[in-house]
Amino acid sequence: MVRFTIIFVLSLALTISLKITDFRVANAAEPPVFSQALPGYVYQFPEDFYSHDDFRIEWWYYTGNLEEVGTSRPFGYQLTFFRVALDTRDRNPNPSKWKVGHIYFAHMTLSDIEGEKFHYFERINRKGIGNAGADSQRLMVWNEDWSLEGKDEKHLLEAVESGTGIKLQLSPEKKLVIHGQDGISKKGSETGNASHYFSYTRMKTSGAVFVDGKSYKVFGTSWMDHEYSSNQLNDELSGWDWFSLKLDDQTELMLYQLRRKSGGIGFFSSGTFVSSDGVSHHIKRDEFTVESSAQWTSKQSGITYPAGWKLSLPGLGIKLSLLPDLNDQELYDLRSISTSYWEGSVSVEGTIRGELIKGKGYVELVGYGKSLIQDLPD
Repeated sequence: MVRFTIIFVLSLALTISLKITDFRVANAAEPPVFSQALPGYVYQFPEDFYSHDDFRIEWWYYTGNLEEVGTSRPFGYQLTFFRVALDTRDRNPNPSKWKVGHIYFAHMTLSDIEGEKFHYFERINRKGIGNAGADSQRLMVWNEDWSLEGKDEKHLLEAVESGTGIKLQLSPEKKLVIHGQDGISKKGSETGNASHYFSYTRMKTSGAVFVDGKSYKVFGTSWMDHEYSSNQLNDELSGWDWFSLKLDDQTELMLYQLRRKSGGIGFFSSGTFVSSDGVSHHIKRDEFTVESSAQWTSKQSGITYPAGWKLSLPGLGIKLSLLPDLNDQELYDLRSISTSYWEGSVSVEGTIRGELIKGKGYVELVGYGKSLIQDLPD
């Protein structure tokens, strides 16, 4: 999930904050009008997998924990496609192919855990000349030759850069989970401080990963998020910590805590627990705690991140300890968002109602280097 709001600048007049999300157009006499994520939204599938061009920010997010067939060599991956609408109005019936109505960018990572190496890449493009896009009539998102395509119930991912990347086929093992309540996942108190947000929390995964031109046949499980909104976060927040965990008893856990600039955790932090039979349970802010158990400082960016966590959900009898599979899983100095963030594969151990449990997952850490919201100068 790379997920809510990192801010970056495009074309001198634009600040975009993402789930990595929010954008503002500076010096615009007539601001564009976008749909808002409001209570009472009724999801429609499969249509809600497709692009929602009337919302200003949207992403399709995949992470997975994989092993090489025959050797169990471990890998982690992330592939996220982002769409940002600059203006929903189109007064010209024959717009120029150079018109910048949407910006598309994508992040891809591969964690070679045995090789102790983290690879990451990014793409930035516009829609007008066909280099990137997201279809509103089917599940098809692309950025040059990186792509996500829906085929029946399968999701096909392909992203390879300089001999490193993924080519995977994903199939849901459990039904879709809708996060939040009343059709929205709230992130703040104001109208529209929310998103429409749903996930496949466990997808059977097979295919190949590529490291420096060498191919590895792999299998494992993945997590999919799709989220769209227009005004998720407010400027009192400095960042967030987001967790997606797949436990060996076939349960899953998603948590995010929104960190305040003034200190402490925001009221609208929340999560979802998914039982083995697919029933989901909304988790409120006062029903969980997250404690950092270690730290790591990046040699590239100089940013210090948490590097271990203890999660507690007393009402569900859950106590978990998380450790990164590699400390260095930082995407640093990204052009697309003008900042760095940490997104990485983790291993899980703990107990659920006294029973020992293990698992795998992903953690995203945003806003540790600099604040999310940084307005452009007048």
